[in-house]
Amino acid sequence: MENNVLDIQSKTYSETDLKNLFDDYYNRLVYFSYQIINNKPQAEDIAQDAFVKFWDNCNHVSSNPVAIKNFLYSTVKNASLNVIRHNKVAEQHMNSLHGIPADETIFHTIIRTEVLAEIYQAIELLPGSCQQIFRMSYLDDMKNHQIADVLGISVNTVKTQKQRALKVLRGNLSPELFVVLIAFSCF
Repeated sequence: MENNVLDIQSKTYSETDLKNLFDDYYNRLVYFSYQIINNKPQAEDIAQDAFVKFWDNCNHVSSNPVAIKNFLYSTVKNASLNVIRHNKVAEQHMNSLHGIPADETIFHTIIRTEVLAEIYQAIELLPGSCQQIFRMSYLDDMKNHQIADVLGISVNTVKTQKQRALKVLRGNLSPELFVVLIAFSCF
């Protein structure tokens, strides 16, 4: 830190002194914290908090520029490590809650449920034999010859009904949902 940043002789800091200190070290401290916690918004908060802590404790910190720099880096390091500890405790707590899914899991489950509901609703609109063959093939994972044997029809009829079902579903579903249907039926 340069000597012009703070009035190191009097150990009284003006707003200009603190602004210069902030301008000189804020980006460095954010980067330092980010390297530890890998979360930029949190790193920015930690760096800002370090300056507040310095302001609150400036009468107890040596006016030596190296001491001020060490104070800021130590403050950021400790706060960053506290974030990591807190995150580990929170993660352990979440892992200990067997059967209570995380919010993200719940959100994905809601989306999956809604998508599948729309797909099943579209399947329900298929004509009778077309719907039956589609369900047997894509939902029950039966082969064309198995469906033909069960229903007493030709394999070509099964193929034709499956193609007809896909054509109707392609028209009734959005392109995104149709892709999900095809992907879902491949598993």
